[in-house]
Amino acid sequence: TKKTRAIRRCLTKYQGCGISIRSISSSVRHLGRDLFISKPKRCNPIHSTAIIRESYLFSNSSPRLSSFSGEFKRFSEHSEKSGCISAITFDYYDKAPEERLVVLVIGGGGREHAICYALQRSPSVDGVFCLPGNDGIANSGCATCVHGLDISDSSKVISFCQEWGVKLVVVGPEAPLVAGLSDILNKAGIPTFGPSAEAAALEGSKDFMKRLCYKYGIPTAKYQTFTDPSAAKQYIQEQGVPIVIKADGLAAGKGVVVAMTLDEAYEAVDSMLVKGAFGSAGCRVIVEEFLEGEEASFFALVDGETAIPLESAQDHKRVGDGDTGPNTGGMGAYSPAPIVTEDIKSFIMESIILPTVKGMSEEGCKFVGVLFAGLMIEKRTGLPKLIEYNVRFGDPECQVLMVRLESDLAQALLAACRGELNNVSLKWSSDSAMVVVMASKGYPGKYMKDTMIRNLKDVEEMLKEEEREDKQKQVSSLVKVFHAGTSTNEDGNYIAVGGRVLGVTATGKDLKEARDKAYETVEKINWPEGFFRRDIGWRALHKKSFWRNLW
Repeated sequence: TKKTRAIRRCLTKYQGCGISIRSISSSVRHLGRDLFISKPKRCNPIHSTAIIRESYLFSNSSPRLSSFSGEFKRFSEHSEKSGCISAITFDYYDKAPEERLVVLVIGGGGREHAICYALQRSPSVDGVFCLPGNDGIANSGCATCVHGLDISDSSKVISFCQEWGVKLVVVGPEAPLVAGLSDILNKAGIPTFGPSAEAAALEGSKDFMKRLCYKYGIPTAKYQTFTDPSAAKQYIQEQGVPIVIKADGLAAGKGVVVAMTLDEAYEAVDSMLVKGAFGSAGCRVIVEEFLEGEEASFFALVDGETAIPLESAQDHKRVGDGDTGPNTGGMGAYSPAPIVTEDIKSFIMESIILPTVKGMSEEGCKFVGVLFAGLMIEKRTGLPKLIEYNVRFGDPECQVLMVRLESDLAQALLAACRGELNNVSLKWSSDSAMVVVMASKGYPGKYMKDTMIRNLKDVEEMLKEEEREDKQKQVSSLVKVFHAGTSTNEDGNYIAVGGRVLGVTATGKDLKEARDKAYETVEKINWPEGFFRRDIGWRALHKKSFWRNLW
């Protein structure tokens, strides 16, 4: 249409140099009239990003793009950029990076919402798409969600990127990486942050990871791999309990059983090797030494040769308070993790991360992406051992990292894709952050679906108003609700469609303040069919009065 062509011409011509807020907002607001775009004013591109993104929403009549209800006024009021639009400055224009980026994020959970949030705040980013995203991401204004496009259809993903000028793709979940999406997009000339299918075997096969560790002297728990249940049970009997049984392949964070008795261990082996509880992912199991200590998560950006550390985090895998019940994808996290001291961080980089990067290079499958090391800080030695590798940002750890990151995320990820991390340094907020996950009752087993979260929109509006007031007072506090498994019903109300549904994330001058703000917000959300752990952060806080005060 004429409107589509006009907006596209405007975006192409003025990308990176700012657009008149008045002209674009009026154009979007009056789509029924002839489109008129006036000569652009010179404004701050970081603020004009919101305007550019809203234009994208209306510049393609394809049903693949989810529509935002309402007009530009609604977007400007509810966007992450709100509070900035009315106070445009000109100082950033002369300092803006030469390269402007439109970014596509693959995935649709809480991790991807947090990545979109950080990318949307990046000065070099002109627009963010999320494939497929979810209704919470779309309504937050962080990204334009793309529906009806199959991630597994790489040719259509490539066409979408070419059509919309996508210059960076960030793959969130592990499954597309293991399937080779990064290989295909990079081959098509689209820079993609995430390892090749070969390198993604670090997460896709625990046996591969273990063999790499033993070959290159990376500290990890001793283990054996089995396909025969009888042999596995014999080994378990010889080693004794407690012991850990893991499905070799991808099992959505649920393929690990910490068995405290022989019967539990035997049952786990039968579940995976005999009953096929995890399908092909469980046709081979790793039986691993039980390590006693404190778990921590460590992340590093890798460009194939160089690795730079991110901030530390610690998650809570068990479903119940006091670390009880079955493992989950993660019920909460906080950052930084006090147990990861500077000495521990140096040890992790020198003994675990860098030997892994070197080993992968020597094996002929250079790793480019984020290495997520699940660690156990052993009680006996005080030193970390590698439990497992993930080849993407953790969920929910990503949420607490993204709200603390103060650098341009897009430029850092692009530098990794280009092998230029040696020129990158990242800046982090000194604040602490905590995320409390709200899940559907029954999770991680069979959980309730399509239950209504009655007042979530009101809570989010309240948080945005508080954020605007804090900015005026120059208070650096934040509470965000990242959506992992939400949709909207015909009445426009949020409903829960997943196991883990919301990640209520807060920052504070210390962990206690972040925790108090997160739980205060959780308590305001009216969702009787949901639940959450009440003790996120208990290890770090570690006060005698903690449990009494919490309950």
